[in-house]
Amino acid sequence: MATFEYEALDPSGRNKRGVITADSPREARQSLRQQQLTPVRLSNARDRKTSERSLSNYQLRDRSAGHLSSKELVLVTRQISTLVETAVPLEEALGAVAEQAENDKVCRIILGTRDRILEGWRFADALGENEKSFPALYRAVISAGEASGDLGGVMERLATMLEKNRAIRNKAISSLIYPIVLLLVSLIIVGLMMRFVVPKIVTQFEDFNAELPFLTRMVIAISDGLRDYGLVILVALAAIIGLCVYLWRQAGPRLGIDRWLLSIPFIGKLLRGLDGARFARTLATLFAGGAPLIDALTGAQRTIMNSHIRDQLDITITMVREGAGLSRGLKKANALPPMMTHMVAAGEKSGELPKLLDKTAAHLEDEFETATSVALRLLEPLIVVFMGIIVMTIVLSILLPTLRLNTLAAGG
Repeated sequence: MATFEYEALDPSGRNKRGVITADSPREARQSLRQQQLTPVRLSNARDRKTSERSLSNYQLRDRSAGHLSSKELVLVTRQISTLVETAVPLEEALGAVAEQAENDKVCRIILGTRDRILEGWRFADALGENEKSFPALYRAVISAGEASGDLGGVMERLATMLEKNRAIRNKAISSLIYPIVLLLVSLIIVGLMMRFVVPKIVTQFEDFNAELPFLTRMVIAISDGLRDYGLVILVALAAIIGLCVYLWRQAGPRLGIDRWLLSIPFIGKLLRGLDGARFARTLATLFAGGAPLIDALTGAQRTIMNSHIRDQLDITITMVREGAGLSRGLKKANALPPMMTHMVAAGEKSGELPKLLDKTAAHLEDEFETATSVALRLLEPLIVVFMGIIVMTIVLSILLPTLRLNTLAAGG
């Protein structure tokens, strides 16, 4: 028998504290309910520090738990998997992770999950209490790990998958930040020149009756347009961006946009490889964790960002459900890189499908990183050259009439 400290509410809602003995936390809670008490906190009497922290966080869990960021989710998954693989009971592993959490939000979420497990819930079901922190795919992997009896190993693979997916997503975002910022800053500088600098210089030519060069008249017209209709142009651009975002969120237009993006030579290959890597790694994690192939395919399909590829994979799932091989289904869908079809076929023959899927994902991720690095090296000088041409045009528009006026003055 173990001794537990408890805090509970009686039928009138008053708070009561005390000590109860039972063989397990679950039996202790049942005993309290038989006494018409609703348990709020239950902890081992010999671990007062942990119990007090559990109380303060558990009471606020439902109202202010928040959700885990992708970085926090990776860290928590890695910590739990390490402890579980060393034969630490799951509820103790969760308590240890919660106690060493630097963020109170993480502590609340983990302790809330642990409380459910102490009440007899399955781990995957307990995670479902906070769907924002633990998405359906995450819970599906955990459920497969529980069913296979290798929860620690499956969580280790899950943590690796989350780390890889997060790394490749961050790589894609960081690859675009610098050229976009460079382009925006350049456009702002040119816009300010056209709006404030060019008009002041042009006023010097107004006292002369000589006809200005075409390039100068064009730049003056653009400058006048920015001065008179600058606000209208900004509003129109904002409206266009808003419309694009709205269309992107609609299933029909987004499907067309995603299909068009895949048809662009270089960009299409990058996007296909990126989704292929994510799909392969997720499928390997789910299948190796003991999930049925159909369930693994359905879960991996949800990680695909491109809606056209995601729709095409319905063909693969249908064919596999009807008894066809996975490689045949992928070839028929023709949505992912051809290399994946060949690797899957080799994996089916050798019986090492998860291993070859992991290799495929690693290869596609390396290809993506190499291609984006080369593209950035080319894009940055192209932006500089483009902005240099614009600045040169503005300078020439000012120099040409100046030279013409000097010539007329010398001739006069």
